[in-house]
Amino acid sequence: MQIAFQGRNVIVTGAAHGMGRALCVAFAQRGARVWGCDLLADELAETRRLCHEAGGVCEVRAVDVRDVEAIRQFVGDAGGADILINNAGGVLGHVGKPIEAVTPTEWNDILAVNLSAAFWFAQGVAPGMKARGFGRIITISSGAGLNISLTGIQAYATAKAGVIHLTRQLAHELGQYGITVNSIAPGFVRSNPNTERQWQSYGEARQQQLIAGIAMRRLGTPDDITHGALFLASDYASWITGQVLAIDGGK
Repeated sequence: MQIAFQGRNVIVTGAAHGMGRALCVAFAQRGARVWGCDLLADELAETRRLCHEAGGVCEVRAVDVRDVEAIRQFVGDAGGADILINNAGGVLGHVGKPIEAVTPTEWNDILAVNLSAAFWFAQGVAPGMKARGFGRIITISSGAGLNISLTGIQAYATAKAGVIHLTRQLAHELGQYGITVNSIAPGFVRSNPNTERQWQSYGEARQQQLIAGIAMRRLGTPDDITHGALFLASDYASWITGQVLAIDGGK
């Protein structure tokens, strides 16, 4: 199976490291013009360097995805997208705590980055996709949106469940224009500082318990998630929409 994206414009959010960086490099290697955004300018520069080293093209911008106007500016700079990967998200350094201890800022920030940003990016690219009669929107949700979250963070689980339903809703709205909308729900992947801290906090016994509950008996990697996204963005997936692909090693 040969997958290539020559002539395609691809936006990847949360592109500074981990899954976002792997996505940028993979699409750039396959001929796409990649636009990556994140808050971390230095790490974005490294993502761009790796894309160029792989023979691809990548532009990066520092964007706070909680800012709707910043999203619109970035999408405009990119000239829209043929393929949008809504990867930005995470727990923002928060930890699980009892419901009565959660502050409005903690709740709202996690929903803004994980759920609202996915909506505003999709809104930004949809007109161009409709005009071209082609589009791929892929959201990176989480196993936490299908089950309870290992983080214990209520807002995170809620936001990821919202991302999954947003995916299904947009699939039905946009399908008539040749646009597919699908979601990837990763299992546990040690892909960034937050997931690394979470992993270390478990201790050896709980780490082994988590791995024992995975059919493949290993954690995922950013490349495992990227391979699913490449397929969903390709012509091979042109009649797949509104679906959630759990890439979790088997539960």
